[in-house]
Amino acid sequence: MEVVLAIAIGVLTGSGVWLLLRPRTFQLVVGLSLISYAVNLFIFSIGGLAIDKEPILVDGVPRDLVHYTDPVPQALVLTAIVISFAMTALLLVVILASRGMTGTDHVDGTEA
Repeated sequence: MEVVLAIAIGVLTGSGVWLLLRPRTFQLVVGLSLISYAVNLFIFSIGGLAIDKEPILVDGVPRDLVHYTDPVPQALVLTAIVISFAMTALLLVVILASRGMTGTDHVDGTEA
């Protein structure tokens, strides 16, 4: 499972960087989104992939960290999702304003 997750993180990061280097603004937004997804998966994998462990306290299960998953990476990923959503919304507004002023969607503002 760890190998599949590592490959997924690598593919998302590589695709995101490739899209960041493209000349169009829509590709820039998609590239940043892919990189943020890769970072979220990386943060989630840092907590360890625990199978058959409870995410919350349950009656009958001892209250120690051996029987539960770590909630900190999950909270960090939720925070990162909210931040990346806000960043994407702000970037789209800036891109729309730039398109209205320059008349093109190229990153540098000129048609090549």
